[in-house]
Amino acid sequence: MKLNAESKLTLYPLKIHPDKKNFIIEDEATGEFFEMPQICIDAIELINQGKKLSEVEYQLLQVYSSEEVEVIDFAYQLMEFGLVKTVDGQATSVVKKAPSIKGMQWISPKLGKLFFNKISTILYFAFFIMNITLIIFHPEFIPHYRDIFLVDSIVLSVLIYAAISFLLLMIHELGHILAIRSYDLPTKLSVGHRLIFIVLETDLTSAWKLPPRKRNTLYLGGMAFEQVILSTTLLLSIFLNGSGTFWTSILTIIIFDICIKTVYQCCIYMKTDLYYVFENMTSCYSLMENSKDYLSKWFPFLKQKENTEIFSGESLVVRLYSILYLIGPPLTVALLVFIWL
Repeated sequence: MKLNAESKLTLYPLKIHPDKKNFIIEDEATGEFFEMPQICIDAIELINQGKKLSEVEYQLLQVYSSEEVEVIDFAYQLMEFGLVKTVDGQATSVVKKAPSIKGMQWISPKLGKLFFNKISTILYFAFFIMNITLIIFHPEFIPHYRDIFLVDSIVLSVLIYAAISFLLLMIHELGHILAIRSYDLPTKLSVGHRLIFIVLETDLTSAWKLPPRKRNTLYLGGMAFEQVILSTTLLLSIFLNGSGTFWTSILTIIIFDICIKTVYQCCIYMKTDLYYVFENMTSCYSLMENSKDYLSKWFPFLKQKENTEIFSGESLVVRLYSILYLIGPPLTVALLVFIWL
């Protein structure tokens, strides 16, 4: 569908969420989100007033005289995003799909708020500090691969460890689920991967509805639950004082697993929970994708299929992260070798 300066657009219902630097645009029909700067928000508001594209461009130039304003190109981008309903009264060929994230709504937001509130946030942080302190004063709890060998049979030991690790993974995801439900937002659980690691993923797309400060609660919900379990396990292990029983060995496996997973979460060169916290704190969304595009100058195979945009003030963060993205995988391998030596 061709556009010209005289074209008038009708957009689908959009909700605008202010962010730290730009704005998050929510397509209410599909539940998709897009980041846009102030000039785009002004353009959308003028389009919604029924103005021609030429009129929109003229008014924007009065405000943004020092910037390059290409309203027709922006209109095509809106069409590409599926946000344009009609052009000059003629319907576009966009087929809207209902939001796919409607799950877990049977979990009451009140239950979520019981675990995630202002007081619990302080408590979770206190548990984290306590865990670091306990491990510093009890270095015997530093993970080692021998910790997973509960019995003489290697196969049986690995199976027991896998079962415990999976149970802890489910508790981790429960933390994310309760965190997002505390804001009465929907979510769903799926399977994904990080490098060679298979992971369960709680869909936190709805987090974009929230202001940046509140999103971190959702991203850190799983780790918060893990820190409570780790504190309990460490204290029990200290109390039992290495009695060498079956149950102390189980506690050792739990400590090993959570410590390894906590270190893994720090590997933000993968899309871990702390990666999303870092993205949120810097307001550099699509950070990994932008870094891959930046690195594709030297490594063409990293070029992204979808175009991403680096907004003003993000270049330094993207370049620094791209270095971490390059050295990250070797660091992961080195860490695994260190643990298994």
